[in-house]
Amino acid sequence: MADTTTAELAPGRLFIGGEWQDAASGKTFETRNPATGEVLARVAEGDAADVDRAVRAARAAFESGPWREMDGRKRGRLLWAIADGLEARADELARLETLDNGKPVREARMFDVEGAIECFRYYAGWADKIEGEVLPIPGPYLNYTRREPVGVCGQIIPWNYPLQMAAWKVAPALACGNTVVLKPAEQTPLTALELARVAHEAGLPAGVLNVVTGYGPTAGAALVRHPEVDKIAFTGSTEVGRHIQREAAGTLKRVSLELGGKSPNLVLADADLEAAARGAASAIFYNTGQACTAGSRLLVEEKVHDELLEKLLKRAAGMRPGDPLDPKCRMGPLVSQEQLDRVMGYIETGKAEGGAPVLGGDRPEGAGGGYFLNPTIFDRVSPEATIAREEIFGPVLAVSTFADVDEAVAIANRSVYGLAAAVWTQDVKQAHRVAHALRAGTVWVNMYHTLDVGSPFGGYKESGYGRELGRYALDLYTQVKSVWVNLA
Repeated sequence: MADTTTAELAPGRLFIGGEWQDAASGKTFETRNPATGEVLARVAEGDAADVDRAVRAARAAFESGPWREMDGRKRGRLLWAIADGLEARADELARLETLDNGKPVREARMFDVEGAIECFRYYAGWADKIEGEVLPIPGPYLNYTRREPVGVCGQIIPWNYPLQMAAWKVAPALACGNTVVLKPAEQTPLTALELARVAHEAGLPAGVLNVVTGYGPTAGAALVRHPEVDKIAFTGSTEVGRHIQREAAGTLKRVSLELGGKSPNLVLADADLEAAARGAASAIFYNTGQACTAGSRLLVEEKVHDELLEKLLKRAAGMRPGDPLDPKCRMGPLVSQEQLDRVMGYIETGKAEGGAPVLGGDRPEGAGGGYFLNPTIFDRVSPEATIAREEIFGPVLAVSTFADVDEAVAIANRSVYGLAAAVWTQDVKQAHRVAHALRAGTVWVNMYHTLDVGSPFGGYKESGYGRELGRYALDLYTQVKSVWVNLA
């Protein structure tokens, strides 16, 4: 399908202590273009030995380097310089993200790269505003608090938004004075390595940001277990999140987890159905459904089901997968053969449980070696069906109906996940009531997928804990010290 040619990319190396290094084992692994299945580059396969080198570099930079004691304004200027470096290479980074991940290049440029730039600039502004308090304690004492950096932060990011997720974690950690060892997903390591290059060129001191590419069971696990790592920040599946939480308990690390979702998208009878159909299509098919917030459960009030479904099918039918490097493309491939197989498995499960797609459920003609899948919709799905309960992470929508708002909220909350939700209605009172009742970290009203670096993001229940973005991320990367002074 795609006429994308494989980029001529230099072999990726690890970035440790301000230097580009080969893996200690000498091993490499392939990263592939999801639109063609062709190899893009070979990347260094880091393991426990490389993680140890990176952690030691980060520890040295934290304990004896200039970063922790650097004036907040100087740190802020360096973060701003990183943002400038990303901006200068924005088109190149967007193309690289598309080659490595498969997302449409227009979206990679407008949202992923631009979001990363904005994130570094936002936290550059916070670097000199991390304040303590003076507390009115009785007695002849002065009691005040300090917010101090946590230390060495191990950060493990997913493959669906590689550069943007790196920025969400790296920028606030650095703003607070921490040092970082970043482990990108093995499927999409290339923009994380470029972020390290940009940061180095911006003047970030050696050891402050280290990037170790490799696999989760080796490099990722070593990072979680390492006794010199003070905090782990992870975005990914709930299954892996559980494992990380168990492993981190051995050294009592601080942990923050942004995990999976099975987000409900509620359409009430009084909604603007044209807008709701447009929003529902974007909610599940944006990024080929590979979003933790994807609106994969569409709950529609029975009396408007037929009308809404007709509008949704018309929109979805026009969202055909194509070459993601084409600026007009709005839907690319899935990230890997493994992910394609996983999503196709869920489609077969949906059929086996008595469902039948009213749209899609198959691969487009001419897909070639690319991991393309047509947008897929199952209608009148039981809330107890597998495809209505489990996270699929692909362009597969389960449509269910409800009789009244109470039933809608009950179905929406009947999930182990609680990352995001949405409600479509023109009744402002009803909108607020439903938003308050939904158990999710983000609730949208008459919109979907909108995020901003200034607003917190995170989940309820098995969607994780901790809040990224906004001032809330500072809580993840600082610890509070109480200082008492006897004035008697």
